[in-house]
Amino acid sequence: MIDLYFWPTPNGWKATIALEEMGLDYRVNLINIGKGDQFTPEFLKISPNNRMPAITDPDGPDGAPISMFESGAILQYLARKTGQFGGSTERKRIAVDQWLMWQMGGLGPMAGQAHHFLKYAPAMDPPNDLAYAKDRYRSETARLYGVLDRQLANNEFVAGDEYSIADMSVWGWALLWEGQQQTLDDKPHMKRWLDQVSARPAVIRGRAVHADLRGDFKSDKGAQDKLFKSAGECTRQRVGFLYVARQVVSVCRRRNSQGKPQETQGRRSSNTARNRTSYVKRNALGHKISSTCLR
Repeated sequence: MIDLYFWPTPNGWKATIALEEMGLDYRVNLINIGKGDQFTPEFLKISPNNRMPAITDPDGPDGAPISMFESGAILQYLARKTGQFGGSTERKRIAVDQWLMWQMGGLGPMAGQAHHFLKYAPAMDPPNDLAYAKDRYRSETARLYGVLDRQLANNEFVAGDEYSIADMSVWGWALLWEGQQQTLDDKPHMKRWLDQVSARPAVIRGRAVHADLRGDFKSDKGAQDKLFKSAGECTRQRVGFLYVARQVVSVCRRRNSQGKPQETQGRRSSNTARNRTSYVKRNALGHKISSTCLR
């Protein structure tokens, strides 16, 4: 029986849905991210990045136990283990992998940041209501949903004509489009796909796992400290970096627009220091942030 380390979030749903779809027996070990369970030494042995989901499979490769973290890696492992939902041909496997990576590297992080800056950051103490950050992640999430809608215009599922782990990875984040301040009015294909996947019995069962524990951390200051501050005061670092990055870019642009001729290719001065202006500022935590303008 597979041990699943889980909390009911879009990333957690990926694992429960996959396990339900593939008909695998599993035992749920709750990792209460609002209380900081993800930072315990026991969990860090399984997931050193202090993120769930994670799994331990006593019947891993060559019959030996194996543990793993990262939801995308878990989906790929389970698909290979069971021979299901990973693509029935090599071309289809490539399509599944690329759309899985699209979710892992694009939609998941961007939608997650949209949730953070639109919903949680303004409610923190002190509030971090940043118009630039809100617009940045809301707009990028909208762009990604446009990519998804165009893909689904010509395909029944995310990676083509077969339901796959790519759909399982995207669904949980796309389901929360309202919290990301998105609209489906101009995305009919995404809406059709959401309705179709949401109706699958295994998806319904996977989402229902400990659904009663899913809460809103917006008013829970203790949970905010665990989620957004425990790992190096990450929220304030992000806020400080966004502000300083904008200031550095602005300074670099002004310096490069003072009328000095640009160096032509192949004629860069041997004295690199003459052609480089470095700026060092400090963010809200006093950490140095460096950026270099090359001319």
